[in-house]
Amino acid sequence: MRYIIQTFTFVLSILLMTGPTNAAEKMDFWQQPQHGGNSFNRLPPNEAYFKALHDYGASWVRLSWDKWPKQQRDFLLGSADHYQGLVAEDVATLKQVLDNAQAAGLKVVITPLSLPGMRWSQNNGGKFDDRLWQDKQYWQQSARYWHDLASVLKDHPAIAAYNIINEPAPEKNSDLAEHATPELMQAWYQRNQGSARDLPAFYRTIIAAIREVDPSTPIMVDSGWYAAADAFSYWPHALSDPHILYSVHMYEPYEATSAPNAKRQKPWNYPGMVPYAHQMQRWDAARVAAYLTLPFKWAEKKGIDKHQMVVGEFGCVRTLKGCTQYLEDVLKVLDKQQAHWAFYSFREDSWDGMDYELGNKKVPWRYWQAAEQNLPDTIPRNSTKEFEPIRKRLDKSAMTHN
Repeated sequence: MRYIIQTFTFVLSILLMTGPTNAAEKMDFWQQPQHGGNSFNRLPPNEAYFKALHDYGASWVRLSWDKWPKQQRDFLLGSADHYQGLVAEDVATLKQVLDNAQAAGLKVVITPLSLPGMRWSQNNGGKFDDRLWQDKQYWQQSARYWHDLASVLKDHPAIAAYNIINEPAPEKNSDLAEHATPELMQAWYQRNQGSARDLPAFYRTIIAAIREVDPSTPIMVDSGWYAAADAFSYWPHALSDPHILYSVHMYEPYEATSAPNAKRQKPWNYPGMVPYAHQMQRWDAARVAAYLTLPFKWAEKKGIDKHQMVVGEFGCVRTLKGCTQYLEDVLKVLDKQQAHWAFYSFREDSWDGMDYELGNKKVPWRYWQAAEQNLPDTIPRNSTKEFEPIRKRLDKSAMTHN
């Protein structure tokens, strides 16, 4: 009897010790800077795709699935209008893609573009869907969705984090202007705290649902206003869960870096004077640094460790004059901050605008033919000068990790 009790006590002590250790191991990946790319492809990526990214030196990929072929209206969700359970066939597809990434040596941050009550605009006739930010019934549906998703994926070895939703914008269609001053943002949040527009409260709801089934996988949260680098400014404090990663995206000044600028008869130049926040500003390396350091300063004030900060997307249209300089200026800031980052995007098969391996020339017509026919993209990629700011850092990162 004594032997049985001693054995039980020993096993119990081991279980108690291994629980926190396993939780810590999940976050260990993020203890040093991790660099990778975004995968927003229309076809589920195969192992060769992930291996190509890994061979450059990437350690992770931010993976979205909303363009993939689907069984019902919305991949995995079934319908963003009324979530009733995960679509089994879509779960199997996602697991196979995760297996492909694992085989190639990449960690994955899964990133839905849609949630119940918030269908991604490109799958919604180009219309912004803000039901999630108007009615909390969609909060509860989103919580059930993430509870179910974490239940089926929590043990997959490729998973490095759950990114709850890509580029939320609960502030849109309200009285808060994009890139408002911190004081105006904070006043807006005080007026909207507790409402369906309360992004930190929404995240707390989803995190609680995930933690019911998965106590340890890191959870990534984007800031508001489409993950703007200045949009954490109104958050009064950090989230209480210790395994949170805080993410922003960097495309500012958008008027200069975006696809519409490439179509202008006289594009805005970078560096140069560019419209931003309803005024003309000069954007150059110093202005990029001033803007992009805002979330890191916010994190420091709120007691958030540097290794919890991520720039989940950044980029510019590759055909624009000054794009390569812009990438270099952004990455110099991230070098200094020792930040995690993922460039947008790696070998996207439905839009070539930020596929830097293609250089600065137009893609041949067969690229668009393949997209129209939903066939694999066969355009060869090369390490161009446009890709060089990213490539050299991926290579250096790989050498550091090895």
